[in-house]
Amino acid sequence: MGDSVLVFRNLTACKFRWDTESFQKGVNVLRCFIHRFRYNCHSASRKWEPAQRKASLERAITSCADSKAKSYIVGAATTFGRQLPPTCGELYATLASACTVRALPSSLISAREKGAPIDVHPEVEQALVENRPLVALETTIVTHGMPYPVNLDTAKSVERRVRSAGAIPATIGVIEGRVKIGLELAQLAYLADSRANPGSVKLSRRDISAAIALKKTGGTTCSATLIFAALAGIKVFATGGLGGVHRGGQDSMDISADLQELARCPVGLVSAGVKSILDIGRTLEYLETLGVPVVTYGETEDFPAFYSPSSGFKSPWRVNDPFSAANILFTQRGLGMTNGVLFGTPIPESYTGVGMELQEAVEQAVQESQESGMDKRGKEVTPWLLERVRVLTSGKSLASNIALIENTARKGAQIAVAYAELIERQGSGPKRTHVVAVRPRYRCHASSSNADRTKLLVVGSIAIDVISQARVTSDTDGSRGRHITIPGTVGLHLGVPNSTPSATVLVSSVGDDTFGRLLVKEMRRIGMRTDGIMTSRQRSAVCNMVLDGLGDLIGGVADMDIVQSIEPESVVSQIIKHEPVLVALDANVSSDVLKAVTQHCNTANITSNEPTSLAKSVSILPAISSALGSNFRGSPVKFASPNLLELAELYRSASMDPWQLTSHEYWWRIIDDFSIGTEFRASLDQLARQDALGAASGNGNKTLSFLVERGVAQMAVNLLPFFQHLVIKCGALGVLLAMRFPADTPTAWAGERSDVRRRQIVAHGKGETVVIKHYPAHGIDPRSVISVTGAGDSLVGAILAALAQDLSAFGNPESLDDVIKLGQSAAIETLRSPFAVSLSLST
Repeated sequence: MGDSVLVFRNLTACKFRWDTESFQKGVNVLRCFIHRFRYNCHSASRKWEPAQRKASLERAITSCADSKAKSYIVGAATTFGRQLPPTCGELYATLASACTVRALPSSLISAREKGAPIDVHPEVEQALVENRPLVALETTIVTHGMPYPVNLDTAKSVERRVRSAGAIPATIGVIEGRVKIGLELAQLAYLADSRANPGSVKLSRRDISAAIALKKTGGTTCSATLIFAALAGIKVFATGGLGGVHRGGQDSMDISADLQELARCPVGLVSAGVKSILDIGRTLEYLETLGVPVVTYGETEDFPAFYSPSSGFKSPWRVNDPFSAANILFTQRGLGMTNGVLFGTPIPESYTGVGMELQEAVEQAVQESQESGMDKRGKEVTPWLLERVRVLTSGKSLASNIALIENTARKGAQIAVAYAELIERQGSGPKRTHVVAVRPRYRCHASSSNADRTKLLVVGSIAIDVISQARVTSDTDGSRGRHITIPGTVGLHLGVPNSTPSATVLVSSVGDDTFGRLLVKEMRRIGMRTDGIMTSRQRSAVCNMVLDGLGDLIGGVADMDIVQSIEPESVVSQIIKHEPVLVALDANVSSDVLKAVTQHCNTANITSNEPTSLAKSVSILPAISSALGSNFRGSPVKFASPNLLELAELYRSASMDPWQLTSHEYWWRIIDDFSIGTEFRASLDQLARQDALGAASGNGNKTLSFLVERGVAQMAVNLLPFFQHLVIKCGALGVLLAMRFPADTPTAWAGERSDVRRRQIVAHGKGETVVIKHYPAHGIDPRSVISVTGAGDSLVGAILAALAQDLSAFGNPESLDDVIKLGQSAAIETLRSPFAVSLSLST
């Protein structure tokens, strides 16, 4: 919720007539207004009163010539002026929060403005607005690749595979001269039935404009699907096999347009390699010439050959999990690269046995095409060869075809889910980082007075955030704009949410420069201590983000080298000097610092996790590995707060080389002590069916099913030997806790039992008590939301502040409720503040 598109959808409650073209014109006008609203809300020198907001939007209306678009905007203006009937009051809330949510891709908006005949399915458009994972699917396989009704059944099966993996299918085709991005079942059936649609054409780049102009119907090839996926901002496309250089292509120059298009479109194409009827070696050479990364998604570096997992050629790169694959696409996006990536996914192992037989049929079909002259008939060649192979193999090739397409769809959906989570994290800003908090081995000396006693010591980054945004103007001068300069990053954010600022020390380093002096001045202004700040000869940390006129991130530079230069000995000496109750570490610091502090405080560690990136989320693992080699009792790390993506990455990395923590004897011993049985699993299944938003929400569409379907609960339990308490941030779905209490730890949970109505599962093992508990997200009036940046830091900071007061707070259900409530309330205060962390939290 929160985008201008959603605002207009909600306006249907006011009986406005829906008109796609006018609707989009209204969206464009409103988006410009929203971004102006965002800037003015963050400007300390201006106050935008409701009357001013309404007047500004009314001026925007006069610039729109489309009367229907005006009616849409007038509805929003009325909402903003608080004159809408009570039954439509939700619109005001939606519009007020619109400034924080991603809009439709500018390429799609531009195409619509120019009158392009493109129809985006409502479900696909909603997914684009909400940054939900999408997978593009082609339709040539439906119109020309398989016989009816197998083609229709396969298309429906592929869409089901995409949905079951957590993504939304966007099957692309052309019907009567209109591009369809996302198809209804009836439209899919129409394309599949050659009797109802005998004139269906096969559409590559060269055919698109002619087919649309002549109102034709057809299936999109890889190249055409890539074009429309890129236009719509869909980053993942799953298909069976990629086109390539035909055999004898060095003489005939018969090269598929798929290859050129993959070099033009920033889309990840997931396929079972290159069609085996082609010259795979020359295809890979040509892709190298075009600068297209070729990545095998599998156990080996072998590049797949459609029906076979190995073509005899090696890929230059290999990944074997969706997060690594998604990170390649995410990195290319960050670098502004406009080419795609080919992910070669081997056919399922159960179908590799017939690969040799199918390849022999391929060779025979190719020879027959050369003898008959079919090999010289352009785009007719591939369908003819595939059909001939099907006949020669008595249908075995068709079964393999279906299997490999379903497999690439599933893998593609997993990549799309991981990519969407990476984008979502970027939307939270670069300030989010990994934090570790540990309790020292000692108590404060009796000579320390209560007033000056340090309860929380934060080690990490402090930087200046410079946000530059271009003006939305009609001229071509893109150099004019505005900028906001504020202190930021996690080290500072975690120190602010403390009821007693004098009890918190931030240990960090600043340069002997203007930015360093500004940071120290700002800390003093908000009442924070500066006796933990060290001055370095290096540059102060600066994070510079550049936004376009509509507020979309188009570039940035983070200069954080100074944080990596903080020495472990300096940090340990600060801990000894200040004698805190609790120590928190931001994982922007070096792994040596993480290890030194963890080892120094390894008798009672408490850990909080707020990673900047997947790499940062696992930076604590070397310290954990080192701790397992020493004699210690309890968990190496006591408190961690990953989000869902970070939880998955921690679990994956802990299970793999070089750490293999889940193979350690210590892990097996603790897991055995958990004694998780059928009662625990049955209770988990019941919890997964509960409404994620709370009983009072009345929204049955969002349940806790992800706990089971995405393996969240299983991963959390398997990480508990290393992280005693996990606070898992689930975004709009609330907060999930996974905790373990050894038998020698006094805890009120020892007398508790599972109670799904209270959203808690308790398992009493041989020597451990394991607890899973869910907290729904707190409600907040979207009208009061100004910025989402720093909300997670506020949640963690408030929890750390509470733990500094009472280290046993998690051991009592009532005190735990109070701590999580305090953290969620702190996050809400920050949502209502223009600052990265609300300054009200320090008072």
